[in-house]
Amino acid sequence: MADPKFFTKAGPFTLTQLAKISGAIISGSGELEAEFSDVAPLDTAEAHHISFLDNTRYTDAVRASRAGACIIRPEYVDVAPEGMALLTTADPYRAYAKTATAFYPLPVASGTISPNARIDETAEIGAGSEIAAGAVVGARAKIGARCRIGENAVIGAGVVLGDDGSVGACSSLAYCEVGTRVLIYP
Repeated sequence: MADPKFFTKAGPFTLTQLAKISGAIISGSGELEAEFSDVAPLDTAEAHHISFLDNTRYTDAVRASRAGACIIRPEYVDVAPEGMALLTTADPYRAYAKTATAFYPLPVASGTISPNARIDETAEIGAGSEIAAGAVVGARAKIGARCRIGENAVIGAGVVLGDDGSVGACSSLAYCEVGTRVLIYP
């Protein structure tokens, strides 16, 4: 589903693994060890894909879908075609987001700091953090462990970024304290 030029895909995952990842319950006629290689929309999914349904407007799409598995609300189970593995949950959007993130995980920080980054001597950089060329980290800034700071990003004086954060290229943070696992897009 995602363009491989830009994203690295993980998997395949078994139905059992996807249930654990998504927090959903396996129902329907799916094999527990059946493997799925990607996420896909209902209308383009094939037997090796997992999709989701959360809106009655798309019940015809799930009926016609060739997806091997579907994350679905319990009240929509009856509309799924015979043979489709079902992962039931009260919140299919959240379950699908967790599933898609498992297939397309965020890159891990490399732990390298570019010699072309400008880092104030009073800044604190956490272990394993990556800082790209052109990035500026201001005085007294604190960057958590395993963070990724993109090209030409500016982290202002006194800014605090928690562990596992990602600041996109050309982004600016000023006068803030940001928590863990935060994604700041360019």
